[in-house]
Amino acid sequence: MNLPKELRYSEEHEWVKQEDGKVRIGITDFAQSELGDIVFVELPSVGDTVTADEPFGSVESVKTVSELYAPVSGTVVEINEELDDSPEFVNESPYEKAWMIVVEPSDAAQIEELMTAEQYEEMTKED
Repeated sequence: MNLPKELRYSEEHEWVKQEDGKVRIGITDFAQSELGDIVFVELPSVGDTVTADEPFGSVESVKTVSELYAPVSGTVVEINEELDDSPEFVNESPYEKAWMIVVEPSDAAQIEELMTAEQYEEMTKED
């Protein structure tokens, strides 16, 4: 399982990368492997507000549809439009090509509450 150490992770299997006061969000390698082949990604619009631990979109695989949960609250400032045409990026490159949204967090302290790579790895071993 690929787990970049510089990222933070949520219990719902999203990753968070801090960038200049904003956060880039996607789903983890573990999550995409559990879901199987991703065929569709539904994301919010730029300007939408997301709330920590609440759904902000969904991913559809050949097996199931799963909700995406916001790891932090804030305003969506960018979405990855490439996922409309290439949802397979989620399986091929969950940390690079398949980022989903960029959020300007309303409470930066929420980022510190997320798991480190080591803590996330422990959690996935227990599942």
